[in-house]
Amino acid sequence: MTATDEAARSAAAERAELDELYAAFEVAHLAPLWTQREGLMPNTPHSDALPVLWRWSTLLPLAERSGALVPVGRGGERRAIALSNPGLSGTAYATPTLWAAIQYLGPREEAPSHRHTQTAFRFVIEGEGVWTNVEGDPVAMRRGDLLLTPGMHFHEHHNTSDHPMAWIDGLDIPLVRQIDAGFFELGPDELATRATPTVSRNERLWGHPGLAPVGTPTPKASPLMAYRWEHTDAALRAQVELEAEGYPGVLEPGHAVVRFTNPATGKDALSTIRCEMHRLQPGCRTAVTRVAGSAVWQVFDGAATVRVDNETYEVGQGDLFAVPSWAPVSLSTEGGVDAFRFSDEPVFAALGLARTAREDG
Repeated sequence: MTATDEAARSAAAERAELDELYAAFEVAHLAPLWTQREGLMPNTPHSDALPVLWRWSTLLPLAERSGALVPVGRGGERRAIALSNPGLSGTAYATPTLWAAIQYLGPREEAPSHRHTQTAFRFVIEGEGVWTNVEGDPVAMRRGDLLLTPGMHFHEHHNTSDHPMAWIDGLDIPLVRQIDAGFFELGPDELATRATPTVSRNERLWGHPGLAPVGTPTPKASPLMAYRWEHTDAALRAQVELEAEGYPGVLEPGHAVVRFTNPATGKDALSTIRCEMHRLQPGCRTAVTRVAGSAVWQVFDGAATVRVDNETYEVGQGDLFAVPSWAPVSLSTEGGVDAFRFSDEPVFAALGLARTAREDG
């Protein structure tokens, strides 16, 4: 036998032993790190989620058709249609940690009470006439408003008008599902209240800038359930005006941003979801930004060109798009744009995993 034949025989024997070892690993439910390191610990995040765009002009007609065919009530509980990322096959998730949906409530309809571990918010792109009762406190829903439903708060919706209304829901369903922390409970069949006050009780108590009620215990979740558009608009407008006067305040030239915070703690309004509103002045182009963590944006007003990784979108009012973790994103606008953004950044910050990189556009 030649030296070459001996080497081949030795190599074949070694491969057979290695195959036997790997077969034993599989039987024992084990996996060797040396075959999986790049997938488990990549040099930078490699998300399964893809950049994706959902057009409001597509979503709303489908929601309207659902309104005619699918009743609201026990069972489905909500007429909510989730935005499903094509990179996350077999799920109804917008990103690996965020769930987003368009919810549609017809004239005089009621969505019954329930509560769940998952944290939720609602953002209204258009319309009014719906009240969401959170723990029995009736909260009006109007264009531009951000409405919160912290985890394990009973909530229900009722439309008092003769017109349908649609909005977006955002929840941390994928995150809670992944860590097996979800609980769900049905509430009473009847509404807790049919009152329709202009201002809810939680706003009367907590909705005063910089002023916290001393006689009320500080809750873990934000005690303020409604962040009104008039306040958001005024804060963004002030940043723009101060920039024009030569004072600091904007994130970058022509780009004003506000973050929705818990008035009791100053932290994010929701423990697992960050909510922001962005205003870009006409002619503004943002820096290219990468963030560890994913986000979903919705255009509230105006139009923009959005680049996410290698995808470019022309977006207008109501359109939504997903930004996977560490994907570069930038926006530019000719006529100006207001856009709502929500992300999983509070979770990354709490775990010590937050990271951001910015490059001039």
